[in-house]
This record gives sequence, C-alpha cells and structure tokens, in this order.
Amino acid sequence: MNRFSIIIPSLNQAPFIEQTIQSILDQAYPAVEIIVMDGGSTDGTIEILKRFGDKIQWISEKDNGQASAINKGIKIATGDILAYLNSDDQYLPYTLEVVNHFFQKHPTLHWATGDYHIIDSKNEKIQSGIPKYKNIFKKWPYFSTLCLANFIAQPSTFWRREAFEEIGFFNENLHYTMDYDYWLRLISQFPLGIIPQKLSCFRIHDSAKGSTSFKAQFDEELSVVKQHTPNSILIGLHRLHSWGIVTCYNRLKK
Repeated sequence: MNRFSIIIPSLNQAPFIEQTIQSILDQAYPAVEIIVMDGGSTDGTIEILKRFGDKIQWISEKDNGQASAINKGIKIATGDILAYLNSDDQYLPYTLEVVNHFFQKHPTLHWATGDYHIIDSKNEKIQSGIPKYKNIFKKWPYFSTLCLANFIAQPSTFWRREAFEEIGFFNENLHYTMDYDYWLRLISQFPLGIIPQKLSCFRIHDSAKGSTSFKAQFDEELSVVKQHTPNSILIGLHRLHSWGIVTCYNRLKK
C-alpha cells in the first residue's frame, strides 16, 4: 500500500477548504497525510484548520504564492505518492484507493492523471463538455499533444516520489500555470498513465484565478510552451488552440 501526501495550498478559502479537507478524510484510506500550507489567511480559515486537530498538518505564514506553498509542503511530505489539491477543489469517493491500485498494477509508471467533474460554488456540476473535450487529447498522452493543449486535470494528477526526485520542485516564477510546466517536465522524462475514472471535482467560482485572469493564464501557458520546445509548429498550434478557447469563453460570457 502506497502512502499519499496531499498538499493543500490555501489563501482565504474559508467557504470551501473544509469540504476540501473532508473529501480526503472521507476516503477511508489509512495511509495518507494532509498538509495544508496557508499563506496567512484572515477570513476564518485558521479556525477551520484548528477544528481538524491532529488529522492534518498545517502552517499559516506569508509565502511567495501558490507554487511556493506547494513546494513548502513537498519539503515536509513523507509519502510515496505526491499530489496537491487546491483549497476549493475536492476528491471523489475512493480516489486514493483507485490511484493506489493503478500504481500497484503499473509499477513502472511514475505519474498518472484521471478524469474529473467541474463544479460551481454550490457543488453543482457545470461545463460537462470541457472534461469530455480534454479526454479527446488523452487518447494521445504525449509531449507534443501536451504542448498543443493542457489536457491534464490538475486535481486528478498524482506522481511518485521518484519522479519528484528527478524533476524537482514547482517553478515559483509562474503564477497560473505552474502545474502545466510541471506536467511538461514530467512527460519529457516519463510516460503518462491514464486512469479512466473520475477522481476529483475542480471548482469554478467568481474569485478563482481561472475566472478572474483567464487571458493572463493563457498568455503564461504560451510562454511555458516556448520554454519547453523550439518547435514553431507546436507553438503555433498552441497559440491557435488558446485563441479558440478564449474566443469561445468570451462569447459564452455575452
């Protein structure tokens, strides 16, 4: 049985963080540590964390952003399998059991990703077409495909400690796409395992970074791709794909 370390980077997510933590505790998986790295919340988050007692580890202090918080959590993590779950997202029941079974069945794979739901602030499922669209790309889980589009669901992604020891920490200079950069680094070294089950719920709400800084996120994505490949065709296809996504998003808002 693998031991999981789940890192929760957080800043002022009192409306959601209790659900996030509880979704891990409800796994009924015995070998898991929950590490909350809080950036100094002032909205009642600390009181919520205290209620969990010794079921979680947590530190609340100013950090240098999300990637910094994740890295701080990794430094104290002891698990065989690492992951991070944002403080407004959730795991689905039996996720850790499913992931553990997958890694036991595929001992040579160093990382894996699964499917997901998108939910709103009231836990209602929304935008079901987006996961279905990303699943098309998962049929070709290669570096070139990932350069074209980020088809990986961050909260449904897990990697072995051995992969971390090879790849290292998250890039703290990135504000939106530290996960995308990490996936590109991983896939350049290790094949990606695909878990067909839905493992998590990714939340979209008014204060989420993906909602408030949509274009900035895609601009940073493009810069990350340019750092990972000199291939002008892949860069051009990524740019075209991002333009299409932004255009569709803007039309949906009207």
